[in-house]
Amino acid sequence: MSRTEVGLKLSPLSAVEATGASIHSSSYIRRAAEPPYEQAHDEIFAALKQRIEAINHEVCDPGEENSFFVCDIGEVQRLHNNWYKELPRVQPFYAVKCNPDPKVLRMLASLGVNFDCASKSEIERVLQMGVDPERIIYANPCKASSFIRYAARNNVLKSTFDNIEELHKIKKFHPESQLLLRIATDDSTAQCRLSTKYGCEMEKVESLLKCVKDLKLNLVGVSFHVGSGASDFTSLYKAVRDSFVVFEKAKNFDLPALKILDVGGGFQLDSFADSSAVLRGALDEFFPSGCGVDIIAEPGRYFAATAFTLAANVIAKRKLSPNEAMLYINDGVYGNMNCILFDHQEPTPRTLFHDSEFHYYDIKSTSSQKIQQNTTYPQKVSIWGPTCDGLDCITKEHYMKHDLVPGDWIYFPCLGAYTASAATPFNGFEQNVDVLYINTMSSP
Repeated sequence: MSRTEVGLKLSPLSAVEATGASIHSSSYIRRAAEPPYEQAHDEIFAALKQRIEAINHEVCDPGEENSFFVCDIGEVQRLHNNWYKELPRVQPFYAVKCNPDPKVLRMLASLGVNFDCASKSEIERVLQMGVDPERIIYANPCKASSFIRYAARNNVLKSTFDNIEELHKIKKFHPESQLLLRIATDDSTAQCRLSTKYGCEMEKVESLLKCVKDLKLNLVGVSFHVGSGASDFTSLYKAVRDSFVVFEKAKNFDLPALKILDVGGGFQLDSFADSSAVLRGALDEFFPSGCGVDIIAEPGRYFAATAFTLAANVIAKRKLSPNEAMLYINDGVYGNMNCILFDHQEPTPRTLFHDSEFHYYDIKSTSSQKIQQNTTYPQKVSIWGPTCDGLDCITKEHYMKHDLVPGDWIYFPCLGAYTASAATPFNGFEQNVDVLYINTMSSP
């Protein structure tokens, strides 16, 4: 049986078995994993400590005690190195929407990472850094006509689509586009599902291929996105297999040979070794090295999440009982923790400063679960943001070693993905907070 026949006929289970791995193996089922390196905790703590020690809560001006980020630029470099260790054939196009921090973008650009942009403003931001438009993919399948014209004027050629109507807009406003057909995937186990909004179902692919041929447009590849926070990675295998099917179908329409496969985003550091192992296996089977197809990806949170630590001040407290309280801090879901609402994240609060002492290295200063009849974590708290909206809740139930009071500080590690990028000034709270950069010696 040829590889073409395999791509067309395998069931999801037999497809996994065809790789020589069990569907229940750790290569396919997501597992908790330690990062492949140690984060720069000493430098992160030093930056947090220096900033907090400079604040006098008794006399400081309004806003001086605002929440703030520490961004470890060195972490971005380590993540880049780890990416090519696991996926040496895959060129990353960083998803700007995840975190458009200018120093992070410049560092990624200097490392040779390209960019996934979803709007005119994101394209403009990247071009203003001097990045060649060839290094940009306009990875939004449904675009405003004026944005398409902007991309054309600025020679941004690579673009995704998933419907016939989009093809007619592209024919009218940017007929030189290098198009990637985005297919729908099985993202049922993902925390953030995208195929409910984007992606062409496999049974409709041929109609799109016919439209491409009729309009004489330039189809160069296929793209997909399996969503973020997936609990297993068989969807990655199936998406690569489906992409191969589309490559074969394009031949049947006498279209030029496709040359790009975009495997999307959703990669996370804690499961990256597992997801990349599945992806490598699928690529080796359907798009082996030397086949003439370039492999690209659209990682966002992989490069941003662990590079940022957020510190927030306890501004108020409501005592409900001797061991239970509501804590109010100066950041929340309308600010730099909007990821709770929009990205289904569960930020981890840890004690940073209490009773005139720093507790950064006590990573078990809090727990999401009650332990040992509350003797280890005697303080039960809910944590709330500063706005007047009852939706502004960071956690409804958490357990803490320390009885925090106004003026104390909490920090949230690994909070760089889909946080500051969507913060709003709701209720008049300023959310364009300061960012303290560390390990910037080799950054641009």
